[in-house]
Amino acid sequence: MTGLDRNQTPKTRPMAQKRTALVASLDVGTSKIACMIARLKPCPPNEALRGRSHAVELIGYSQIQSRGVKAGAVVDLAECEQAVRQAVALAERMAKVRVESVFLSVSGGRLHGQLVEAAADIRGGSVTEADITRVTSTGMRHATGEGRTVLHALPVGYALDGAKGIRDPRGMVARQFGVDMNVVTADATVAKNLMLVVERCHINVEAMAASPYVAGLSVLTDDEADLGAAVIEMGAGSTTIATYSGGRFVHASGFAVGGQHITMDLARGVGACIADAERIKTLYGTVLTGGSDARELMSVPAAGDERDAPQIVSRATIANIVRHRAEEIFEMVRDRLADSPFAAEPRARVVLSGGASQLTGTVELATRILNRPVRIGRPLGFGRMPNEAKGPSFAVPAGLLVYPQYAHLEHVEPRHTRQLRTGTDGYFGKVGRWLREGF
Repeated sequence: MTGLDRNQTPKTRPMAQKRTALVASLDVGTSKIACMIARLKPCPPNEALRGRSHAVELIGYSQIQSRGVKAGAVVDLAECEQAVRQAVALAERMAKVRVESVFLSVSGGRLHGQLVEAAADIRGGSVTEADITRVTSTGMRHATGEGRTVLHALPVGYALDGAKGIRDPRGMVARQFGVDMNVVTADATVAKNLMLVVERCHINVEAMAASPYVAGLSVLTDDEADLGAAVIEMGAGSTTIATYSGGRFVHASGFAVGGQHITMDLARGVGACIADAERIKTLYGTVLTGGSDARELMSVPAAGDERDAPQIVSRATIANIVRHRAEEIFEMVRDRLADSPFAAEPRARVVLSGGASQLTGTVELATRILNRPVRIGRPLGFGRMPNEAKGPSFAVPAGLLVYPQYAHLEHVEPRHTRQLRTGTDGYFGKVGRWLREGF
């Protein structure tokens, strides 16, 4: 049994504003597993990143090839466990600390955000904390379908007697109080099995968070979130989307098509094995074609028997295969953005993150299909970040390190609350105890 109950994943309490904390993040993806360990230190406000109360100083990280994961979901428990153990051990060795709890990302499980409205009569004449908890709990339960679990329940606006636009209703007088909230859910089985893998490594799950949301915390400036933005997290097995409006995370969605599908298309298209196709994608993957590409030829080892003659393919052939799948991905993104609050934000921009966003020409292709300004997102505001961890493929694990600073924005059922202990002794405090029968 894991810590998922009452249809909500575990959540952490807000960080103490003036204390230092050690935190670890774990991003279990389809192609890679990344672990980061950082020291969070109180810092003065940053004009571009006003929501952050702490500076993030990276002290250890790792990235290894993933095993036992498909489309963001665990498909082989033992293989995934071994890979997680290896990733955490490498990061621990660099940081010279022992990890006892992690913030864990979720990219699979058909992520879905739903804007929920809930209202109730005020019992005492003015709005209290108990009124807010009562109404938001009701709205969260109504948004949770069978077999789904809540990753985030974020109020995006309040109403008093039908008048919307209230930012903080506490203490205000009204007969009826309402809340609009973004409730993000995922398949409970996917979340439970991700937690189970981590628990089998004897590591606590501090909290779970949707990949595109934490990617947004990592790569967006506050101005971008205020004006409206969509973060497209382009992973290997899935593409997930988070939309921001008025500085708030207002919608999430995703689908199980990603960079690995481009690799498989290449393997089939040029008759190569999957490993060679991945290498071709990494070295030569582009969605742009030039006049000379048809004349530039390369030798590709044939899949199967080593004695078979290698295939001779042109750069144009490779680019066409990559472009067709990339176009499909962005067309699916376009359709989902059209059904989200992003459609009503004419000045909103798109920020791409994830490993698949690094294909040459991705920004130009996305700009054409989405008809919006597009840029590549990289982790912002991190101290001592090595060059190899500054790219868009580290947006999610880096964002998980920022996530505790935004925990105060979320509605949390009391029984799920966890205390984030702080200190500088090189060890993570125990954060509650999970049942580990059989391990």
